[in-house]
Amino acid sequence: MGNNRSSRSAKSTVKEESKKRKKEKILIIDDEPDFTEAFRRTFEARSYQVMTASTRALAQEVMRAKEPNLIVLGTLAPAGQAFSMYQWLGQHPQYKDIPLLVIDARYEERPIKGLRRFEGLQMDPDAYVSKPIEPASLMPQIRSLLEAVTKRIRVLVADDHTMVRTGICSVLGLQKDMEVVGEAVNGQDALDKVLRLLPNVALVDIVMPVMSGIEATKLISRECPETKVLILTQYDEEENMIVAKQSGAHGFIPKKAASSDLIRGIRYVGQGRYYPTSFAELVVG
Repeated sequence: MGNNRSSRSAKSTVKEESKKRKKEKILIIDDEPDFTEAFRRTFEARSYQVMTASTRALAQEVMRAKEPNLIVLGTLAPAGQAFSMYQWLGQHPQYKDIPLLVIDARYEERPIKGLRRFEGLQMDPDAYVSKPIEPASLMPQIRSLLEAVTKRIRVLVADDHTMVRTGICSVLGLQKDMEVVGEAVNGQDALDKVLRLLPNVALVDIVMPVMSGIEATKLISRECPETKVLILTQYDEEENMIVAKQSGAHGFIPKKAASSDLIRGIRYVGQGRYYPTSFAELVVG
């Protein structure tokens, strides 16, 4: 009797996961028919919806008709086309936040249809792999990227200026994957609310009364390591970046940066990654 109940429960869980995946649409942009067909078969067998496009123009047409939940940007000839598509996606207000997995060409084919070195240095996709690769091996990465989108990032905003907090909260309130769980007016308030609310990300100003953002970051990192700190400040000198990283921060963004940088930074830090690249590469003693 118990085994039958467990079996029915397992089947129910599989059905629920299948229903969820049928809502998840993947667009693969790649000009190799055998690869795109193998990708389509692999992911449709897992109940994902797969759309394919072999050119930039076709990809844009598909996206206008049906917005995907994730984009796989593969190889396009001639060289430069894939990077051009990447730039278009990054500049489009509707598509720039869709998770992007880049699949580069085989090393020997990159001068023909892959990413040229200077293009690769300018790209910052959510995930990167290169051919040859079996579509089935991409399943964990794609599943992780899709789960990150559906999971809401809980954010605490700590700044002693009311207008700054209000502006940030307004921007975050427009993001489908983010939720502001609290606001703090100083470093001590930030620490207290982190311990009580357990946000995924604490957005912390450096200069605040009662307790500085740096001191708060040290204590948050020590007492609540599951909360990652993203420093937001008007003082963007490298010395401050080094101090912030030493204190345990995962990211550092100047207040003058665009809101898109803030959103990207929160998503990176929420995944336990450092942001931006210059901060990640800092070597601290």
